[in-house]
Amino acid sequence: MQQPFHLCIVDDDDIYRFTIIQSAKFSKIEHKTSVFPNGEEAINFIKENQDTPDALPNLILLDIDMPIMDGFQFLKAYREIETDLSKKIAIYMVSSSVDPEDIERAKGYTAVIDYLSKPLKSEKLKAIIEKTLEG
Repeated sequence: MQQPFHLCIVDDDDIYRFTIIQSAKFSKIEHKTSVFPNGEEAINFIKENQDTPDALPNLILLDIDMPIMDGFQFLKAYREIETDLSKKIAIYMVSSSVDPEDIERAKGYTAVIDYLSKPLKSEKLKAIIEKTLEG
């Protein structure tokens, strides 16, 4: 049986997470959502489930500025385990930063598909989910 689309939000902003969860519901695409307030919790979840493709997310929306482990630290840790994962995960860096250095740094990671500015509109989220589903 096909598992529902798995969206993972890695962001410490409660309001932003709530908004993305609501936008995902609005997309009418069957999905489940995992939420992590920092990169460390997210990377630990991925490591724990690296051999279980159904448990891994299809898509990660990753913030830059978070406590404990920020988005770039997450990407560095992710790069070390990426080849061991049983599934390819699409990662989008989503941040309120418009600093060109942040954008270039994010795009320097092959796992990052794109850098998007907050707020992420419902239509854009739906398009990202559909693109990810297409593979």
